[in-house]
Amino acid sequence: MLRRVLSCFAVAACLLAVMPAIRAADYPTRPLTLVVAFTPGGASDVLSRILARKLEQILGQPIVIDNRPGAGGNVAAESVAHSAPDGYTLFTGNNAILATNAALYKKINFDPVSDFAPIGLIGSQANILVVNPALPVRSMDELIALAKANPGKLNFASSGHGLAAHLAGELFKAEAKIDIIHVPYKGAAPALQDVIAGHVQMMFSIATTAQAQIAGGTVRGLGVATLAPTSLVPGVPTIASQGLDGFEVIGWNGVVAPPGTPAAIVSKLNAAIQHGIADPQLKDQLHAAGYDVAKPNTPEQFARFINDDTERWSGVVQKANIVVK
Repeated sequence: MLRRVLSCFAVAACLLAVMPAIRAADYPTRPLTLVVAFTPGGASDVLSRILARKLEQILGQPIVIDNRPGAGGNVAAESVAHSAPDGYTLFTGNNAILATNAALYKKINFDPVSDFAPIGLIGSQANILVVNPALPVRSMDELIALAKANPGKLNFASSGHGLAAHLAGELFKAEAKIDIIHVPYKGAAPALQDVIAGHVQMMFSIATTAQAQIAGGTVRGLGVATLAPTSLVPGVPTIASQGLDGFEVIGWNGVVAPPGTPAAIVSKLNAAIQHGIADPQLKDQLHAAGYDVAKPNTPEQFARFINDDTERWSGVVQKANIVVK
């Protein structure tokens, strides 16, 4: 009798061990939901819809976009973090939600590191340091020299307190060892308009916003905050190549799942994403939306990428004493 009981336990254990593989082999068998933390029409939403259409073709199931804006993306992130880990609820996370919000907000109801299963990085948006054309500088060296000669007299605009453009400016201050004053606005558009008008001297702007203004001469692009030049703003050198080694400030988006999602399902989703972002048509669509498509990456590489970004921006937030709530 004891042998039979032990044998039954052994069979049950074997079945439990192979169940995730069986589920992954069949997965997906029904529609998926891709949660987006922002309103329709924004950059994250556009990227998510382009990606979803491609993944539908690869996975053979519909993907429903669920827009859940609020609290800088924390509302959507919390809902996904507490969803069933079955691979049917996914989340388009970005650098703010997955890397900086934990340091900016006094309390959020999820842990960006432990409460998600990273699947894959999708793409990034280059930030450009732009200045008013009347400012007598044409390079990073000249701007830094001007700022050091006039401490506390130059201003940089941002789209809002604690947002990416603000953090980029704070990192620039720290790396260049200069004293420039932050002027927050309610959105990127009014901030850029005041740079154009000369009310503030500079700001970090995403490439899609700055492209037309640089081309039209209403602002001057001094440096791209990526490690390699981007075709989104041809002719603008990187900040890193102008003396601030390793300077990089990008907005990025990637897909994550709830914690505990079976590794086999995560692997299958990653493979689908890698296949999707290798497609030339998808690359063109994302490029038109202002994104540089990510290089091929694994869930483990994406996890390390998130951890590294979290550590870097936590240091910037603490040093600048930035608190949102």
